[in-house]
Amino acid sequence: MRILRSCLLAAVTVFAFSAYAEEATVTYKSLSPDVALEAVQAALKQCRADGYQVAVAVVDRFGEAQVLMRDRFAGLPAATIATDKAWTSVGFRANTSDLAKSAASGDISARLASLPRITMLGGGIVIEAGGTLLGAIGVSGAPGGDKDEACAKAGLAAIRDKLDF
Repeated sequence: MRILRSCLLAAVTVFAFSAYAEEATVTYKSLSPDVALEAVQAALKQCRADGYQVAVAVVDRFGEAQVLMRDRFAGLPAATIATDKAWTSVGFRANTSDLAKSAASGDISARLASLPRITMLGGGIVIEAGGTLLGAIGVSGAPGGDKDEACAKAGLAAIRDKLDF
């Protein structure tokens, strides 16, 4: 009986510690650099086909840049704005064109747009799969946020089959 009690106590202890360890750590999914690069290249290719010189950035779920590419004739601020659009999308977990509409309609404070790095212009799209935030893609340099967003959507479409889990 004593051995059975000791085994039972050991099993309960191991289970309790493993449950506690699970609460103390976090597991998350993230884009591989190769997939992030593929999204950037597809977005850049789409913008080139449309006749635009742009910069494209993919940030991870924490807003850190994974990949940034700037076409040779993209404007000077394009790289920073593309990165900030992606960063804004991750931060609000929303596409920047939707944020711009919400600010214009008064659903969210337009003053948010004056905060550092917040870029409420079309062209930033959240990258999610299975309800999990993976990051965002941002495009800047086309003549209008709608055109930037179309290129960002092309980048997302290029990797969509790799994200469904």
